[in-house]
Amino acid sequence: MKKHRCGWCEGDDLYESYHDNEWGIPVYDDETLFEFLILETFQAGLSWITVLRKRENFRKAFDDFDYKKIANYQQDKIDNLLLDAGIIRNKLKINATVSNAQAFMKVQEEFGSFSKYIWDFVDGKPIKNSLKNYKDAPANTPLSDTISKDLKKRGFKFVGSTVVYAHMQATGMVNDHEIGCFRYNEV
Repeated sequence: MKKHRCGWCEGDDLYESYHDNEWGIPVYDDETLFEFLILETFQAGLSWITVLRKRENFRKAFDDFDYKKIANYQQDKIDNLLLDAGIIRNKLKINATVSNAQAFMKVQEEFGSFSKYIWDFVDGKPIKNSLKNYKDAPANTPLSDTISKDLKKRGFKFVGSTVVYAHMQATGMVNDHEIGCFRYNEV
């Protein structure tokens, strides 16, 4: 019997695997939260599948998303990234990745972990929505507006409310699986 999935992922093996194994599952470790933050940053203005197809290239280009290394990137490394056809070569987003790694570590210093900081916005547990159709999911919410403003205040870039809401969905801070999806009650 075929599993019912959220409509946005059906028909593409990579999308279906991502949906089944990652999307919406609560993430509490800083390394994965940073990876998704960077990927969502590069996704701004593009489709998620574009970023997903380049994920392994991003992982290789950005030292396995090691924020401690990224925070110390020098201009020569940034110049090399701008030449890397395997990633999205956007100068502003690449520079934002470096400054976001620096801001990420400042948040860790202040709160003990980025996870504690970000999950405190939802009292440590996912918000469970009841969507019949994925098209009913909002692009942003008052909460993503609040988080976006706070991240920007802390020096993060490319973290508009829509990017933040997508990050919340990806990392399970909000469960936007369709109620008919097999993952809805599992996450």
